[in-house]
Amino acid sequence: MRKIVMMIVFFFAVQVGFAQETQDTFVQDGDKVEATYYYDNGVVKQHGFFNKEGKLEGTWTSYDVNGKKTAIGNYTNGKKTGKWFFWSADNTLTEVDYKNEKVDNVNVWTKSRIASRD
Repeated sequence: MRKIVMMIVFFFAVQVGFAQETQDTFVQDGDKVEATYYYDNGVVKQHGFFNKEGKLEGTWTSYDVNGKKTAIGNYTNGKKTGKWFFWSADNTLTEVDYKNEKVDNVNVWTKSRIASRD
């Protein structure tokens, strides 16, 4: 009897585990595809768009496993463009400017000068 109960508990645990998995999503939005990637815990990992050639396009945002923003920036036809922001665990914000596919300027902001990232 104990083996049967253990098998039922195991089966239930496996089913609950599979039910909690979050699938990455891809949604057609005009001539772009909106993509959302998830961590195993269901929190959004990355969100952004692909163009019709399958290259990264527009604003992409990355998050840590707890849902805190870690990066935001823009792509044009698969290439980094404009201002990008990177938040670190020690509350340092790094601002990176891209020009002609290369880093043009970098500013590092300390905790006392960072705006909220939530």
